[in-house]
Amino acid sequence: MKAIRHFRTITKHKIKVMTLCFRIGLYKQGLLHDLSKYAPCEFLTGARYYQGTKSPNSVEREDKGYSLAWLHHKGRNKHHWEFWVDFTRQGLLPARMPKRYVLEMFCDRVAASMTYQGKNYSDKFPLAYYKRGKHTYIMHPDSRALLEKLLYYLDDHGLDATIDYINSRDDLKRD
Repeated sequence: MKAIRHFRTITKHKIKVMTLCFRIGLYKQGLLHDLSKYAPCEFLTGARYYQGTKSPNSVEREDKGYSLAWLHHKGRNKHHWEFWVDFTRQGLLPARMPKRYVLEMFCDRVAASMTYQGKNYSDKFPLAYYKRGKHTYIMHPDSRALLEKLLYYLDDHGLDATIDYINSRDDLKRD
């Protein structure tokens, strides 16, 4: 049963991200978003650690101290800031994310909040969630600034106005 519930949750999330991506013109990214979640190494972990209220990868991390599913996922999905962190002689350094992936990350965060919060979702939740963890993010300052701008805009103006704002800005679609 957990496998079926996990499948429903990740598919519901994927459809929400796809819908949001389509609304801002990111059709290919909307279609391809999170396909790796259906790969056995991610899906089986997701089914095993399924809770329905938070990411199974977090639960696996609590259990084992790491999440192989997450390591697989973040290495294949460019909308995660972790994909853009490189190990250099200077240490861990963030690369600037192309804007289209920051936009997909925004859609992903909103959709995840909608999926996990359900009827309790509000447009304030994605920013609140971001604020709780942002001190651990190794993000390029430009990528961080854009994500924060969108999350604050969402918090202040709501989802439809934020989508309109994104669509009114040609510079957000170019890298």
